[in-house]
Amino acid sequence: MTCHGNAPRSPILRLLATGLWLCPTLSGASAWADAKRYEINPEHLSIGFLVEHIGYSKVLGMFRKASGSYLFDETSGELSDVTVVVETESVFTNHRKRDEHLRSADFLNSAEFPQMIFRASRAIPGEERHYRIDGELELLGESNPLTLEAEWNKSAEYPFGGGLLGGKPYVMGVSARGSFERSSYGMSYSIDNGWVGDEVELIIEFEAERQ
Repeated sequence: MTCHGNAPRSPILRLLATGLWLCPTLSGASAWADAKRYEINPEHLSIGFLVEHIGYSKVLGMFRKASGSYLFDETSGELSDVTVVVETESVFTNHRKRDEHLRSADFLNSAEFPQMIFRASRAIPGEERHYRIDGELELLGESNPLTLEAEWNKSAEYPFGGGLLGGKPYVMGVSARGSFERSSYGMSYSIDNGWVGDEVELIIEFEAERQ
């Protein structure tokens, strides 16, 4: 139901035209009626990062254990209640001694802080299938703002799965990018001498199954 004329075909434009934004009489319950919980598939979740190394190049690493979920209304395009939990001990840069150092108190301090958590209550839709997700990243016991720029790649019935107990799962694919300064979490090792960059660039790719 909209206040003005026919609803546009684009999910994002439809959101802008719905009573959620323009009709004060539309109740919150009806606006969220079609939101579904999505669980990120850990087997199709990649969380990578890039950090400058002495100015010569950037080290490419990843976290190999993570999980997450969110609410999404495909009809309206509304995205909310985002949580991604990363196991810091799972850091991997294809270099054993460097990975051990990254787990130490100089960097991630995985023994004391085993998880890094991103949370966002809602996302701001931009152009069709693009979102700005303003949330907070909890790391080393500190929480600071972190913005992710995300693209909704595809939603469809998955070509695999199903079987005797039911149909094939419905899956959504997302790409997201962001960055933060590690010094804002007190992680200042080798910043002053220029050996390790302060900025951490994030690369996130995942598939999530509708529950």
